[in-house]
Amino acid sequence: MSAAAAPRSASTVILLRSGEKNGIEVFLTRRPEAMDFLGGAYVFPGGTVRKDDCSDKIQKRCRGLSANVARDILGAHLKPEIALGHWVAGMREVFEEVGVLLCAGEASLETKKSELERERRRIVRRETTFAAMLEAQNLSCDAGALLYFSHWLTPEEFAMRFDTRFFVALLPSGQTPLERSEEVADSLWIAPERALQLYAERKLPMIFPTYASLRTLADFETVEAVIKAYNGANRHR
Repeated sequence: MSAAAAPRSASTVILLRSGEKNGIEVFLTRRPEAMDFLGGAYVFPGGTVRKDDCSDKIQKRCRGLSANVARDILGAHLKPEIALGHWVAGMREVFEEVGVLLCAGEASLETKKSELERERRRIVRRETTFAAMLEAQNLSCDAGALLYFSHWLTPEEFAMRFDTRFFVALLPSGQTPLERSEEVADSLWIAPERALQLYAERKLPMIFPTYASLRTLADFETVEAVIKAYNGANRHR
């Protein structure tokens, strides 16, 4: 029997906004069919934690959360920079995949919208880095905007495994996620209950961590209630 594949650290971000009658809506993206991993499935934006996400250069541009507090939240078995790297990876992936920038101390990014989209495409093409873009634009990441939500580890029988931390975050005011991008075939805002219904009707394919996250969020009536619950949970870890 071959040894189980080592899981890769990853981060996923559940973007939230208020829906009709002050309910909750989440942002789901559909992966292109041609992708080797979860092609055609609906997921939340996310991806693997990279070495650069844990670097001193980019973590100096993080506000609202220290590396030590990040470790306290995720677990003492992680080095502080690795723990904060999960937050950085989540913010970077949300920007790369859907163009949403969780930024600290910036009232509006509207005037930089076109420039930031050009930079996003350059990052995807590996012509620049997320850290370099932040530095060039004199921006800082709002790590405090991401609240730790859950932890999922791919079972050992799978060839491709991920050790994934899920976060929740409010959609920043004035920003609209891209409907499609290099890694997104389609997307939608949807109430958790409706997503679960479509899944049951075999109209919205997803993996269990996505389903379970939606099931948890379906128990909340407002986005404010979600933020209050997980903000409190993060403080008391």
